[in-house]
Order: sequence, then structure tokens, then C-alpha cells
Amino acid sequence: MNLSLHTGMLGALEAALIAFAVGMVVYALWSWVCRRGGLEVGHELGWGCALAVLVAAGIDTWHLFYLGVARLESPLYARLALAGIHDPNNLGLRVVLQVLGALAGALLGWWLFRARAARTQQGDRPPL
Repeated sequence: MNLSLHTGMLGALEAALIAFAVGMVVYALWSWVCRRGGLEVGHELGWGCALAVLVAAGIDTWHLFYLGVARLESPLYARLALAGIHDPNNLGLRVVLQVLGALAGALLGWWLFRARAARTQQGDRPPL
């Protein structure tokens, strides 16, 4: 899927909003799995946040790690490494905002689904 994101701060904010939505969806799916498996709330929240960050910011985090580890001694290797990265000038900012967006989305998902789970445990029917 090729999204045409902007560059700079606006592109980083767009990526953070996408990561926020991904964090909510990943946490919703993970909380369903954890409830079926009988896991504790701490495991549900911790692994949900970790999975949300992995899914939402995984590629850009890998690019940031690779640029720090790879031996880019030749201008050709540097150009090849930077060619596959969208907006390499603001890669660090984008990674930080994606991680924060994914964590915020997972936490908001926990807050929303926690109230619904509490209602179903008390015997109330959840609203449709």
C-alpha cells in the first residue's frame, strides 16, 4: 500500500495519526484474543502496546536502525540505502511520533474496551 504522505513535520503527524488508528485496531484484536485465552490485564495491555508499536512503526524503526549500523562508506551505498526511505531527513521524528501514536492508540483502546468488559462481567448487555 503506497500512501503519499507529506514530508517534514506534516508527514510525521500524518504517520502518527495512522499509527494511532493502527494502535487502536491492534489492541482491539489483541484484547479479544487475551479474553479468550484468560490472560491478565497487564499482559493484555503490555503485549497490546508492543504489538501496536511493532506493526505501526516497524519499518521506519528498522530503517533508522539500519542507517545506524550499516557501513555506508561509499556514496553509492549511502544513496541506495536512502533511496528506499520516504523522507530520510525526518526519519527520527517520524519514528518517535509513530511510537507515541501507537502507544496512545493502544491506551485509548484499553480505556474504551475496559469499560465494555466491565459491563459484560457484571451481567449488563453491551450496547450495540
